[in-house]
Amino acid sequence: MTERSPSTSFPPPKLRGVEHVFAAAGYSINGGRRLLREPAFRHEILFGLVLVLVLALHGASAAAFLIQLVLLAILGAIEAVNTAIELIVDRVSPEFSSFAKHAKDLGSFAVFCLLVANAAFCAAVVLKDSTSFL
Repeated sequence: MTERSPSTSFPPPKLRGVEHVFAAAGYSINGGRRLLREPAFRHEILFGLVLVLVLALHGASAAAFLIQLVLLAILGAIEAVNTAIELIVDRVSPEFSSFAKHAKDLGSFAVFCLLVANAAFCAAVVLKDSTSFL
């Protein structure tokens, strides 16, 4: 067993104040970098760009753009959670199990729901006269 030096505490002490804010921002940036390595997330970014372009071509209101961007942000957050679920499940259950399959399928379904919500909102804006919708 290895000895720890007296100056090292385990677990590390909780950060407070401004240090905590900067640390949390760093963790978020690292999570975003990790998510960018996922092909599904890169496809979702492309999907979001297409939706925003469609709204722009149809002269959507600023409110419609804002709602679409919020829906896309929620999609990104759900994709991050789905990726975390997949990583944890793969670590805990590297062999096939119905438990692992169900966990991954549920995460995938959550992402699918947000994809549908994003597309449905964009379609509603485009199909309705965009100047009167929001």
